[in-house]
Amino acid sequence: MSAKSDHLSITVQDHVAQLIFHRPPANHVSVELVADIADALLAFDKDPAVRASVLASDGKPFCAGADLASPTGIGGAGMGGVSELYDQAIRLFSVEKPIVAAVQGAAVGAGLGLALVADFRVAAHEARFSANFVKLGFHPGFGLTHTLPRVIGAQRADLMFLTGRRIRADEALAWGLVDELVPADELRQSACALAAELAENAPLAVVATRKTTRGALAAAVRAATAHEHVQQTTLRATEDFAEGVAAVNERRPGQFKGR
Repeated sequence: MSAKSDHLSITVQDHVAQLIFHRPPANHVSVELVADIADALLAFDKDPAVRASVLASDGKPFCAGADLASPTGIGGAGMGGVSELYDQAIRLFSVEKPIVAAVQGAAVGAGLGLALVADFRVAAHEARFSANFVKLGFHPGFGLTHTLPRVIGAQRADLMFLTGRRIRADEALAWGLVDELVPADELRQSACALAAELAENAPLAVVATRKTTRGALAAAVRAATAHEHVQQTTLRATEDFAEGVAAVNERRPGQFKGR
């Protein structure tokens, strides 16, 4: 089985589905992209031919997050687009069958949030992980205030949130943010191998076990994104947000004034 849209290709083989997204040059998320990924994953929940999925992307970065600055980006029309994005994110966390993310490069902001939708992350040595919101004068989103501490613990999550630093792949492995670290040319193969290991088990038992361990996750993400959106709406109106966006685009430290 195979299918393809403008930014998402899907193949299914031996009970493993591969979803590969491509939005050059930076693989920024959009409402449409996240909705299409959610549609595909939720359809797999009803398809006995699929028992596990691999979520991957083409290009150098895994996902550079949401484009909040440009007029054509997700924040171009204000915070309404961000709210729609979070509605789709909640659908991702409602998926019943396991997901493996293959992370070849930078997973930044909402891109990190997308990687954390998966049960497991296989990463190349070149992968980097960042919750860089404070460098934009912004608040974390995409449910990260719940999902990141859940995976790496509150202390390390706060370190990522409050510094905005990029975490190397080897450090991410030590923290449990990454489950396997492999050479870039083995990334897809390794992610599919892990998905195949999941898929070889009794599918009803896998889904039932996953519901026990992750069953409340969608509701928790819904609550987290509601709070995140309120905070982001407030901060978007500040001078610091405008400076943060300019600083990131110009690759320089922000000159923040606290207003």
